[in-house]
Amino acid sequence: MEELGETREFEMSLSDGGSDDDIPLTLPADGSHSGSIRKGCDPFAQTQRSKLQHRRARINQQINKEMRMRAGAENLFRATTNNKVKETVALELSFVNSNLQLLKEELEELNSNMEAYQTDSEAVNVPMIPLGLKETKEVDFTVSVQDFICEHYGEDSSLYNKEIKELIELRQAMRTPSRNQAGLELLMEYYNQLYYLDQRFFPAHRNLGVQFHWYDSLTGVPSCQRALAFEKGSVLFNIGALYTQIGARQDRSAACGIDRAIDAFQRAAGAFNYLKENFSNAPSLDMSCPSLCMLVRLMIAQVQECVFERVTLTTQDTHFTSQLRLAQEAARVSDVYLLVQQTMTQPLMKDYVPFSWASMVQVKSEHFRALSHYYAAVALCDHVLSAEGQDCDEEAEKAYLQFYVNVPAGPPLCQILRDPEKRRKLGKAHLRRAVIRHEEAMRVHSLCKILRKMDILQDVLSLTHKCSLDKYSELDREDDFDETAEAPEIQSHTHWKPDITPPNFSTVQVTDIFQRLGPLSVFCARARWGPVRLICLQRREGGLGLTLRGDSPVLVAGVVPGGCAEEAGLREGDYIVAVDGQDCKWAKHGEVVHMLKSCSDRGVEISVVTLHSHDTQQMERRAIVPSHGSDKENTRQRLLSGAKGQSSASLLNWNRKKKREGSGVTKRIGSTFSLSFGSIRDTEAMY
Repeated sequence: MEELGETREFEMSLSDGGSDDDIPLTLPADGSHSGSIRKGCDPFAQTQRSKLQHRRARINQQINKEMRMRAGAENLFRATTNNKVKETVALELSFVNSNLQLLKEELEELNSNMEAYQTDSEAVNVPMIPLGLKETKEVDFTVSVQDFICEHYGEDSSLYNKEIKELIELRQAMRTPSRNQAGLELLMEYYNQLYYLDQRFFPAHRNLGVQFHWYDSLTGVPSCQRALAFEKGSVLFNIGALYTQIGARQDRSAACGIDRAIDAFQRAAGAFNYLKENFSNAPSLDMSCPSLCMLVRLMIAQVQECVFERVTLTTQDTHFTSQLRLAQEAARVSDVYLLVQQTMTQPLMKDYVPFSWASMVQVKSEHFRALSHYYAAVALCDHVLSAEGQDCDEEAEKAYLQFYVNVPAGPPLCQILRDPEKRRKLGKAHLRRAVIRHEEAMRVHSLCKILRKMDILQDVLSLTHKCSLDKYSELDREDDFDETAEAPEIQSHTHWKPDITPPNFSTVQVTDIFQRLGPLSVFCARARWGPVRLICLQRREGGLGLTLRGDSPVLVAGVVPGGCAEEAGLREGDYIVAVDGQDCKWAKHGEVVHMLKSCSDRGVEISVVTLHSHDTQQMERRAIVPSHGSDKENTRQRLLSGAKGQSSASLLNWNRKKKREGSGVTKRIGSTFSLSFGSIRDTEAMY
């Protein structure tokens, strides 16, 4: 993948090749189309989340205005030689920069607002970190699409006003998706529809002229590009962001709610990971590789936290091995949040990630490390020799021997298990570390103004801190004059490793809005053909003198030398698009034959077009709609689908060209594609 550049367009990289089975879309053969039934939320609804989005949109617009003013002032400062003007401009720049800083701080506080996306349940759970959606301006496709239809397809663009309106309405609805499955399906429907939009109106050598404006999710800095890949990447980002909001709002007091949260965060990680691996040259920082890497790790950490909550919920007994498992699960959560914290402190991310996010991640790392030591102390202090026999004691000893990163100095671990006093002292050491970690979590929490406003987080930290203190007081004795030993480090371990679930767009099937233009195999932006020719055919004794093949559209596979068709100007390789004024781009072979045979004595008029060139590489790529799994899985699916001569090992950039050999099915004669006229095949018929 290419490196990020300021002047380069956002690109998408993807596996080379792929069979038609990789396109998770449906297309009716008859060309019929029904509009989308999915709608966005009411943008004027006064919900807590909508108010938050309105404030974000307003601040984004103000930031955009201030940045344009700053750019103009900087240009004037560089251009002028008048010292008085320079002083005035410098003063104005200081005001603009001050306003920008205030706006960014206000936006950061909004982006750090996690309470709007949390569950309404009264259960006491640590809040999750959701991500706000990227804002975008309205886009009017009308003029650009109409011009392209007239220029490229040679049709009356006014006949497609309904389709253009439907596209605009779909994009408008996509800006305000509901926070549920319907909202996800709306975003996926628009994302899938972009496949057809790219094939219909975005040729390789030029763009449509439509500007796509999107705002950075965290800073509100605007970005604008004409590349459809930028639109696609932004929609995919919002799919991941919406999954984070759905995951954060789940009621995690029950196992089913935890499972739904796990699924949502894993799918969010999959969306961000797909974006990271397949797109390059991101114009905004939220879609850059370091940012997406951080988001993937954050989602995985939140999955791991949900796993710990599920294990805690399902572990009802106080058995020794059960408590050790809880301690190791908590240590695992702490480790993954520590990794996220390290990612957030990288040079590019340090000044970009909201302070409240970094504080929350650090609080969680300390909090779950404290919990791991607490459960270790509970396991040691509440452990009693089993009355069921030696086998259970051996199982406990085996689990305990694998509990620490390094075997602590002193008596053997099996001896500690059999000695209540040694267990008490080691448990006390774990509790001491737990209290220290709890206090550190509370200290970091107190430093962040936004976190201090979250009462539920304060409640969780205070409750767990009190539990550790109470347990420590229970173990402490007045005659305990020995210095408390240092508790060994606990080996983190999980019995449920998180998965990164890639987006599966085949779950939302769509139809091409502009399918009345004709089948994509021929009538696309990357194909060039001559003007429509009207051919008048008069049936003779030998028939019309032509051979037809295929359907949707029907191809003239050959013409009989000296026959009616040849004399009328019909050429081998022409596509029949209408018969007697009736459109037949989507017609089957038999339907066209029936229309030709039903011609009257006056003959029949057929409209044909001749394909001059076709960018086969771009048509064969599945450039817009992603495949469903990893590269290895995609390779397996393509092999099963019968794809030939396609390499799936490398990722190709969106605009990169690649020469390909002819397929052998067609041959170039002059500037047109022709099919050799020979013996009539089973799929061909002469008329």
